[in-house]
Amino acid sequence: MSGTASIRDDDVVSVGRRLPRLAAVEPREGRKLFVRFDDGREKTVDLAPALESRRFYKPLREDDALFRSFRINEYCNAIEWNDELDFSAMWLEALPPAEFTNDDFRSAMEQLDQTLDGMARALELSRRQVAYYAKDRPIPRHVGLAVRYLLEHRHSA
Repeated sequence: MSGTASIRDDDVVSVGRRLPRLAAVEPREGRKLFVRFDDGREKTVDLAPALESRRFYKPLREDDALFRSFRINEYCNAIEWNDELDFSAMWLEALPPAEFTNDDFRSAMEQLDQTLDGMARALELSRRQVAYYAKDRPIPRHVGLAVRYLLEHRHSA
């Protein structure tokens, strides 16, 4: 054989990172789902914003029984409701966790190397409000999303 390669039926070709696979998905309150991936990672995600983003998801926004009737598809790479509605494991993986805790907030401050004053400036909040979030006050969704944005873009400034 002079420099030719052969591919057998049992060869595995790998390109990039492994695609996420679902091990378990359970409904929670509202449009939240508890998701366990086959590699052991777990999180609770809120599908409500994603369902609002596409017109074809309207039935899932309005019908609780339909929303809760999902199943993991045969390839474990999506949840599906019927032949027309599905939601990929890649999208579930990409969604942020539904909750942003005080521990998450403190950890983000540490990762960003921010003081209370610096975090207050970055989020355009009062120092007192930032101190509350760093301690024990519930963190609104928009603040959690803003902090996640800061973490994701901390090196691009």
